[in-house]
Amino acid sequence: MQDNIAEASGVVFNIQRFSIHDGPGIRTTVFLKGCPLCCGWCSNPESMRLSPEIITRDIKCIRCGKCVEACPQQTIIVVDNTRIIHWEKCNYCMKCAEVCPSGAIKAVGKRMNVAEVMDVVGRDASYYRRTGGGMTLSGGEPLSQWRFALKLLQEAKKRGFHTTLDTSGYADWEVLDKVLNSTDLVLYDVKHLDSAKHQEAVGVPNERILDNLQRTLEKGVTKVWLRHPVIPQFNDSEEEIEELCKFILTLKPSVEKVSLLPYHKFGELKYAATGKAYPWKDIPMISDEQIQKFKKLIESHGIKVDVGR
Repeated sequence: MQDNIAEASGVVFNIQRFSIHDGPGIRTTVFLKGCPLCCGWCSNPESMRLSPEIITRDIKCIRCGKCVEACPQQTIIVVDNTRIIHWEKCNYCMKCAEVCPSGAIKAVGKRMNVAEVMDVVGRDASYYRRTGGGMTLSGGEPLSQWRFALKLLQEAKKRGFHTTLDTSGYADWEVLDKVLNSTDLVLYDVKHLDSAKHQEAVGVPNERILDNLQRTLEKGVTKVWLRHPVIPQFNDSEEEIEELCKFILTLKPSVEKVSLLPYHKFGELKYAATGKAYPWKDIPMISDEQIQKFKKLIESHGIKVDVGR
């Protein structure tokens, strides 16, 4: 078995053990790189590119100059004892990360095979059994590496682990259909019901997403928890939440519950650290009072709802 599962591989940027927010029980969440969406509020900007890239931690820089010497593109310079990266020149050859002695420049994203990932996931099997937990695939968008995701889910099922897919649903139905056969629970993101607003904010329309959601429910092989990020100046009006409720009530069969995910800025520093601009920099946080108001509104329609993160 080890030889067979070692053949499939993909790019992973994090494996988070003892996760309690990505499905039932204690879980291990495997984060895969690559995403077809470009949400301005994304808390994992290092997940967007499919291939490995670099991330900087300036506070660790010891000004040794090794990264400058190693960079074949002359992307890195030192001015007034400060390291500067011209990100537009970077081709992600990773040479700087290889020579940095302090971890001020690190590689984010590592190619791993199924056996390597499952070795980490399997370490907490006893917790999964006791709490009803298991393995969650997240990202990025795990369907961007769907063949690898499918192999991981199949192997987890062989070991008796509960499986969860955290997805935007933006993929060909034929791909999602295959993956669902090895999935116990889908955490399905619905960001906005207006396709034009959806495309303006995340770069793609929503018709495929909404169609795949209905198909997932009709397929009936997995539970579905809807996730709705609540983003100021995008989808945080009472009218938009009311429309969401009406939409949910049309779904047959119904989703099991809805999780409201309040906008936060936990990932803001990672944008500069990966050479990206943070589009939602000037957007205010959403208040707990407003989130609770939306929660009560959804509950008034008889829909089960909680507040996540």
